[in-house]
Amino acid sequence: MSEEIAVMNPATGEEIRSIKKDSREDIEAKIETAHQAFKKYKKKNAHDRSALLNEWAKRIRENKDEIAELITKENGKPLAESLGEVEYACSYIDYYAEEGKRAYGRTIPPHEDDVRLVVTKQPIGVVAAITPWNFPVAMMARKAAPAVAAGCTFLVKPARETPLSAMRFLDLAKDAGFEAGVIQYVNASGKDAGEVFSQSDKVMKLTFTGSTAVGKKLMEGAASTVKNITMELGGHAPLVVHKDADLETAVDHAIATKFRNSGQTCVCANRFYVHEDIADAFSERFSEKVKTLKMGNGMDEGVQVGPMINKDGYDKVMEHINDAKQKGGTITAGGKGDHSEGYFIEPTVITGATDEMIIMNEETFGPVAPIQTFSDLDEAIEKANDTEYGLAAYFFTESYRDGIRLQEGLNFGVLGWNNGKPSAAHIPFGGLKESGIGREGGLEGIEPYLETKITSMKI
Repeated sequence: MSEEIAVMNPATGEEIRSIKKDSREDIEAKIETAHQAFKKYKKKNAHDRSALLNEWAKRIRENKDEIAELITKENGKPLAESLGEVEYACSYIDYYAEEGKRAYGRTIPPHEDDVRLVVTKQPIGVVAAITPWNFPVAMMARKAAPAVAAGCTFLVKPARETPLSAMRFLDLAKDAGFEAGVIQYVNASGKDAGEVFSQSDKVMKLTFTGSTAVGKKLMEGAASTVKNITMELGGHAPLVVHKDADLETAVDHAIATKFRNSGQTCVCANRFYVHEDIADAFSERFSEKVKTLKMGNGMDEGVQVGPMINKDGYDKVMEHINDAKQKGGTITAGGKGDHSEGYFIEPTVITGATDEMIIMNEETFGPVAPIQTFSDLDEAIEKANDTEYGLAAYFFTESYRDGIRLQEGLNFGVLGWNNGKPSAAHIPFGGLKESGIGREGGLEGIEPYLETKITSMKI
C-alpha cells in the first residue's frame, strides 16, 4: 500500500485531503518520461511553444477562483492575495510565451577569411524543480514558463504543505495541449526528490527555491553530475528609512513588504533601521496602521493577515518575539499568538531592537517588524550588509544623493527605493552571497534553460 501525504489547513488545523506519495522509483520513472518527451518537444518551434503557453495561461485564468481557493485553504494567505498570486503566475507564462521566440543566436565576424562563426541556442534538456509553500503556483510558474518556452521538459516537486494548487495549475497545462511528459509533478519527500533529481544523469538542470541550508545540500548533490543549477535561497532583508523619507510612503510600503503572506516571504523586510530624527514618528504611525490589519482565516472577507503555515513556523516566530521582549524590546502593536485551532500570530511591531536580539540576526518568516534607530547613513548600510544573505533590501529617501549611496552600498540582488514591491515577470530576480545563484524573470530568466553552441565553419 502506497504512502500518502496529508494536506492540512493551517487556519483550522483540519485535513483538506490526502494525496499519494511518490516513491523514488516513481520519481525516476517520471524523469524517464520527461527524457523521452524531450526528444520530440525540443523540435517544436518557438511559435508553437508560445501558442501552448498562451493557451495554458488562458485555462488558468478561466479557473483562477478554484486555484486561489486551494492556495488559501492549504497555505492560509488571504483569498485576495491568492487571486493576486494566480495572476502573478500567469504573468510569467505570458512573458515567456513571447521571450521564447527571442532566444536569438548570432554570427561573429571571423578571424580568418575562409571561416564563418555561428552561435546557436538550444534547450538544455530535462529540468527538475523544487518549489516552496509560500507561493505554490507563482514560484513554480517562474520556473516552468521559461523552461518550456526554451524547449525543455519540466518536472516539479511542490512543497508537501501546498501540493493541491500546484497540481491543479499543472493539470491545466495538459488541458491546454502540452503532450504527456512535457510538464509533470511528483509528490514526495524533499530528501527523496532532491537526491534523485541531483543524481540523475537525465536531469540536466536543477532549480530550487527554499532555504539556504537545503540549497547547499542540493548543490553538493548536483556536483556529482556537474549539473546546471539555479538557487533562490534565504533572505534577511533590511529596510532603511532615512530622515528625509516621505513618512506615509515609507509606512505604507513597509506594511506591504512586511505583512504580505503574514511575513512568510523570503523578500519581506526583516530588520528595520530608522533614522533617529523620525524614529518616533515612523514607529507611531506604523504601529497605528499595523493595529488595523485584520487577522483571521484567509477565506473570510476582509482578512489581511492569515496564519503561520505550521507549528514549527509558529514556534519560531513566537521565540523571536519573546527573545526581543526579554532583551528590552517594546511591543507597540500585536505580540500575541493563538494556536487553539490554527497558528495565528498578531501583526507585531517591536521598538528598541538591538543587535543582540535573535530577530535582528535570523530570518523570522513571520509578521513581526523590529525597529532599530541609526544616526549615520554609513552605519545603517554597514548594519544592513552585516549578514550572509543578500536577496532583497528596501530604502526610503527623497534625496537622490543618499538614494544612490544606498543603491550602490547595499549588497543585495533586489532593491526597492521608495518601493516595497520590486518584483514582476520582466524583472531579473535573485540574490547575492548565500541567497542564491542565478536569476529568474526578465531576459536573464530564460538563459539558464538554454545551452550555447559555437560552430566554426571552414568554407
